[in-house]
Amino acid sequence: MSLDHNKIELIMRLRAEGVRDTRVLEAIEKVPRESFLPDHLQDQAYADHALPIECGQTISQPFLVGLMTHQLNLTDRTKVLEVGTGSGYQAAVLSHVCRRVYTIERFHSLAKQADERFRQLARRNITTMTGDGTKGWPAQAPFERIIVTAAAMDKVPPALIEQLAVGGEMIIPVEYAPGRQELRRIVRTDEGFETERLLPVRFVPLIEGVAKDA
Repeated sequence: MSLDHNKIELIMRLRAEGVRDTRVLEAIEKVPRESFLPDHLQDQAYADHALPIECGQTISQPFLVGLMTHQLNLTDRTKVLEVGTGSGYQAAVLSHVCRRVYTIERFHSLAKQADERFRQLARRNITTMTGDGTKGWPAQAPFERIIVTAAAMDKVPPALIEQLAVGGEMIIPVEYAPGRQELRRIVRTDEGFETERLLPVRFVPLIEGVAKDA
């Protein structure tokens, strides 16, 4: 079965599961997920599940990539901060539906690989940095949207809250009890913050600091 056929089946599955934003589905169709995977996993590029990558990390399930992108309510004028570049797949999808993506990765080797993939795919509206994602990217703040692709333990890092623009939205997994995570939307208002619980999820933990390979 060809990759193209597998991709078409994936898009149909995502639509059936509730990812119906046309711009998001088009972005997933445009981004070659196989380009973000090691050679031995190429045949699983369009399977709807997470896959392992280097440094003990994962490339997220396409459904969650689509859902989280959809939940950000992006426009072609939106500036987005992504915490946890990983393979770069989520950032590449985001780059098709927003103005600018700033993405932080704590592993230097992953950030370097992702940056090379972005160049090969001519995604010129993505800027990559190796750093501590829990501290955000103060030099580029505030952000209209923030997406975190690792689970915060107990609470959302205060720096990310502070860097969210008024009217801005954050999508973040939070581990609220041992082994239990949920995806949350946080909206910053003039009066404070509003939180919406979306669905149970499973992500690698959000870890402070820069990894040793940096």
